[in-house]
Amino acid sequence: MINTSDFDYVRNLVQLKSAIVLESGKEALVESRLTLLARREGIESVDKLLSQLRSHNYSRLHEQVVEVMTTNETLFFRDIYPYEAMRTTVIPDLIKKRATEHRLTIWSAGCSSGQEPYSIAMLLREYFSHLNGWSIKIIASDLSKEILARAQDGRYSQFEVNRGLPAPLLVKYFHQNGVEWQIKDEIRRMVEFSDVNLADGWPLFLSVDVLFMRNVLIYFSIDTRKEILARVRKTLRPDGFLFLGAAETTLNLDDSFMRVSFDKGWCYKLNTPINT
Repeated sequence: MINTSDFDYVRNLVQLKSAIVLESGKEALVESRLTLLARREGIESVDKLLSQLRSHNYSRLHEQVVEVMTTNETLFFRDIYPYEAMRTTVIPDLIKKRATEHRLTIWSAGCSSGQEPYSIAMLLREYFSHLNGWSIKIIASDLSKEILARAQDGRYSQFEVNRGLPAPLLVKYFHQNGVEWQIKDEIRRMVEFSDVNLADGWPLFLSVDVLFMRNVLIYFSIDTRKEILARVRKTLRPDGFLFLGAAETTLNLDDSFMRVSFDKGWCYKLNTPINT
């Protein structure tokens, strides 16, 4: 098992560069991911990898450590209820409100390997094909350039497509390429990928109608969560929708948001029609 000194070194590096907090108890996770990185880079052991990190200024290897530590699990149509809310309530509501604009912007923040934004794209294609004349922008972002490259590639293993993806959508929107499944260009072209560190400066996206930031805030400190939600207030349109993970909340972090319940789930909206 990785020793305390090495764990603290990695934890401090990750927090400094991403603001993500690796709590005590994550030693096994850190060691397993460092082991995979060492093998990939042709470094004979985790000890040798850590020695290289400690003996050099910030380098690509340090970046890779941060990236492998901040890559989180994802799957297609995760927890399904946010997507049901999108289909039955959120998108129909926004269609009425944007009837003169013919424009929607949806941001998947912390998109990992792309299952979330591609799920959104498939949902729009399946149920709202009449929006073909609209300007629909789906932005997907993550801290890791490596995971973003994989997301842009749009190739998934049999195990990955078996997790949450309905068989009819697999047949309709993917084609098999050897042992992998490649998402079709009609869906892949709907998503724009961008590397964004949520704890750092945000790009100048257009105002966002729907923001998916699910299972992301839990990795940050309380202060960083507050800073991120303050940025959300400036990015989300006054009548827009914010989706967080099932274990996440704005309660005691930012009183500018109110929780809106759906049939079996919820999201958040701004209390006031003014972004401040």
